[in-house]
Amino acid sequence: MIKQDRLKVELLSSTQDPEQNVVAAIRQCYSQVGAKEIKQKTDKETRERLIRQVINSGHTSTLEHASFTFSIEGVSRVTEIQLIRHRIGCSYSIQSGRYVKRGNAQYVIPPAILKGDKKILKKVRDHFDNTQKLYNELIDLGVKAEDARYCQPQSLKTKIVVTMNIRALLHFFELRCCKRAQWEIQHLANEMLKIVKNKAPTIFENAGPSCISSGICWEGNMSCGLWKTIKGAELKTRIKNDE
Repeated sequence: MIKQDRLKVELLSSTQDPEQNVVAAIRQCYSQVGAKEIKQKTDKETRERLIRQVINSGHTSTLEHASFTFSIEGVSRVTEIQLIRHRIGCSYSIQSGRYVKRGNAQYVIPPAILKGDKKILKKVRDHFDNTQKLYNELIDLGVKAEDARYCQPQSLKTKIVVTMNIRALLHFFELRCCKRAQWEIQHLANEMLKIVKNKAPTIFENAGPSCISSGICWEGNMSCGLWKTIKGAELKTRIKNDE
């Protein structure tokens, strides 16, 4: 029977003192002394003020000088495909279906199916079980894993190492923490956000969907309506009317 393990996100490493690193970069642009000296002399109040200033002004290139590396387990290939669309400031290493034989693979079953009709759920589980049996038969017949994997569904779980700089992370959170994002990558983004908030609280204090981070919901008539609960927030759309 298929196991339904939960998503697992862990921080492997990050830039030491990410906020102080960012502030050293910010102040270097206007200082004659070196970044190392700037970093040592910047106090907490100044650090927080400068970070908020660059984020509010949109001049966020200095945020690229700090990054976070995550280990992600228990996500489906569906989410992997969405995740790797984020390319700028991001690096990925993904478990290979070509070299890793999955004799006891696991699959992600969406909550809508898990909580739905029990007969349908059984059919889904049976489908995954049969798929796994077919995969194993192919391997036993000498078919290479790189070819046997063609019979596996997109719900197959995978493992990923991802590194993102802070600027890329903020953009990722704006898109993927949004309630309009698919449930699995939304869950992943929220877990990542919890982790980085502990490491860089000032930088990520307003991170999240764009209605929270910038006071603008870009979903137009497809909005979830969360923006209405945020003081000063407004609804917009990037789709222009041809009329």
